[in-house]
Amino acid sequence: METDTRHSFSSRAIRRTDRNNQSQKNKDVEDGFLFSSRFSQDVPMKIIWKRGFIRLVLVGGILWMLLILVALLFHIWSCQSSVAFISGICRKDSKVFIMLDNMGLVPKQHRCPIPIMDDPNSIVIPERGISDTIPQKLSYYLVDEHVKAEPQSPPLFGGHQSWKQREDSFKLNSTMKVHCGFMQNGGAEMDAVDVKYAKKCRFVVASGIFDGYDTPHQPSNISLRSQKLFCFLMVVDEKSLDFIKQNVSVREDRHGGKWIGIWRIVVLHHPPYDEPRRNGKVPKILTHRLFPEAQYSIWIDGKMELIVDPLLILERYLWRVKRTFAIARHKHHQSIYEEADAIKRRKRYARPLIDLHMKIYRFEGMEPWNPMKNTLSDVPEGAIIIREHTALNDLFSCLWFNEVNLFTPRDQLSFGYVVYRLGRSFKFFMFPNCEYNSLFILHKHTREHSSVVEWVKSLDEFQGNATGLKESRGGLGLWTPYPGDLKSVVLPHVPRTSQAG
Repeated sequence: METDTRHSFSSRAIRRTDRNNQSQKNKDVEDGFLFSSRFSQDVPMKIIWKRGFIRLVLVGGILWMLLILVALLFHIWSCQSSVAFISGICRKDSKVFIMLDNMGLVPKQHRCPIPIMDDPNSIVIPERGISDTIPQKLSYYLVDEHVKAEPQSPPLFGGHQSWKQREDSFKLNSTMKVHCGFMQNGGAEMDAVDVKYAKKCRFVVASGIFDGYDTPHQPSNISLRSQKLFCFLMVVDEKSLDFIKQNVSVREDRHGGKWIGIWRIVVLHHPPYDEPRRNGKVPKILTHRLFPEAQYSIWIDGKMELIVDPLLILERYLWRVKRTFAIARHKHHQSIYEEADAIKRRKRYARPLIDLHMKIYRFEGMEPWNPMKNTLSDVPEGAIIIREHTALNDLFSCLWFNEVNLFTPRDQLSFGYVVYRLGRSFKFFMFPNCEYNSLFILHKHTREHSSVVEWVKSLDEFQGNATGLKESRGGLGLWTPYPGDLKSVVLPHVPRTSQAG
């Protein structure tokens, strides 16, 4: 009996344990089902969130790119707009615009609106700023030292500058003495009546005609204020004066001054160079030497007709941008090597002399222009130069002229080199070429300029100078032994970026 009771209790305990195990299993299964069910519900949610986040990032990226594209398009459009307010927003000197321009995404314009003020009478002429710290005092060589050693050698307008003197002239100091043309008995003398007249000129619009290639074009849209403020000085040689008198009426005042409309004619006697192009660089680059009392000057080539008030030009290109020197970008080229290649192709000067000029610059470290440079371009459109006559600007003009005197008269090749040698010390405003074209009406020369030197193909043609090709008073740096080894110099490859260039 006792045995049965134990057996019965043991069976119930076993069954109870089985039921507990079974219920635990059922509970585990149920919990597993619930977990599996919840897991199966969580997985799609995670996938949905993940996909949604990716889509959000993609949509955000696309919207951001569209926003940038719209901003770029608005930038381009504002630069093409004829509305003054909108065109005023445009920053054509910005890195973005230059990058787009280099990529060919900016439509090329021959002329574009200039953001100038409406009324010259409302312009407040600023007081002259703080003078340059380097250089503070600038003086010039006036006697050709080479002549002292060789009395039989005639004085040169640019002097016999040595290679060491040239190198030292690029080293900035507070006090400097440099070559800057106008050596005694070197030519380019003005009449006393013109020297006296120029002494009263503080604001100058200057131009020049040499070898009878142009006749003066009268400026238009000049305010009464600017007519009283500015001296309009047309520098000519005697040959051009004779040509002008045959085609235009020249008026002479009671003091002996010669006038054609608003232009005061200033005659340079005894042209300093054999080449008319090089003679034309004297008033163009050395304006501060011809007219030393001038505080501001605007140079325009003789073939140009000025159609914008000069006071508006000074406000737009100097005072507004807080610069003291402004010049336009070249329409096609940014590298001097590219410009040199175009000069050779278009036969604008002797090919071997252009190559020798560029090899010297290459040897001295002048790199082709690239977007990493500090300048928008190394090649200017030299038909207009806008300057405040500070000591640093005067020095720059002297150094630029010295390169034209030593090498070739193609001043667009030497401008970028002098900027490179002065580094960050010389700051200037280079404005868009389309604005340059809106400042003037361009007229054709009265005749085509041509010289036999432009067709020379090898240096052998200059040997002995029996042909008279070698200039006797300019470009002597191309014939003076250069201190460096140019034999190993290889000029950079020049891709032709413009059919017109």
